[in-house]
Amino acid sequence: MAGWQEISVETTEEAAEAVANLFYETGAQGVVVEDPRVVAGYLERGLWDAHELPSELLEAENIIIKGYLPVEDNLEERLKIFEQRLSGLEKYFVSWLAKVSYAEIAEADWSTAWKSYYKPEKIGDQIVVSPSWEEYLPEQEELVVRLDPGMAFGTGNHPTTAMMIRAIEKYLQPGDNIIDVGSGSGILAIVGARLKAGSVLALDNDTLAVKIAQQNVELNGVSEQVTVKYNDLLTGIEGNYQLIIANITADPILRMANEAYKRLNSKGLLLTSGIISDRRLEVESALVGLGFDILETQQEGEWVSIVARKE
Repeated sequence: MAGWQEISVETTEEAAEAVANLFYETGAQGVVVEDPRVVAGYLERGLWDAHELPSELLEAENIIIKGYLPVEDNLEERLKIFEQRLSGLEKYFVSWLAKVSYAEIAEADWSTAWKSYYKPEKIGDQIVVSPSWEEYLPEQEELVVRLDPGMAFGTGNHPTTAMMIRAIEKYLQPGDNIIDVGSGSGILAIVGARLKAGSVLALDNDTLAVKIAQQNVELNGVSEQVTVKYNDLLTGIEGNYQLIIANITADPILRMANEAYKRLNSKGLLLTSGIISDRRLEVESALVGLGFDILETQQEGEWVSIVARKE
């Protein structure tokens, strides 16, 4: 692979979630959010030193979202689609800002493009997500997930992932057998293992994500609990499970919902996230139509997570 195309979009806080989601839907294999508020918080807490950061980041007023696409034959077409869809977002926001810039990054330089923005973060009551290169001493009751996300989406900082971690903390029972659909970096599968799941089947249809998830599973010492597999959603998966988690988007959730119902035990739970708020009712209606009972819905910004139980 020749490298990665970095697309940077300077935008407002109001539009940030929609732009980040657009990157994801376009197939970006990594998303970095440079938020001045987060930077200020890290500086205040002493997690970063100001002299280590570029001046443009310290002086930034708006959010900058960066997505990374592989440099390959269809890159030009994917960029064109991205630009068209980005332009189409303008009608949804009163104050619209979308300054776009591009840069090509060599494979070997990928780590320097994002590692400096990734620090240990406590999410939920117990889980702390820490990059593999950072030292973190857990406090009592804290469970550390060490992660090297590579080019796979999911570090724990994104609202969809954070909501899922909190839901797993709340609903997973020790010994549960679970499936993580669209596992990305493997973060949610590892969270499940840390919370004493009996077994975890982590599925993704991106070969790079499968490779990185496997590395993270080994890094966290949970290989006996977690099996990572290349697979398209739940196609061909057999067996019965107490919990299925899916931090993807509305369309694949709808495509897999019927199969999820079949794979869950009676009273089994489907935890979903990555749903844009304007599709919440559509997803809830589809799940209810299949026989699920909606137990809980959470929203953070434009993102929604839904917990449904098989009746």
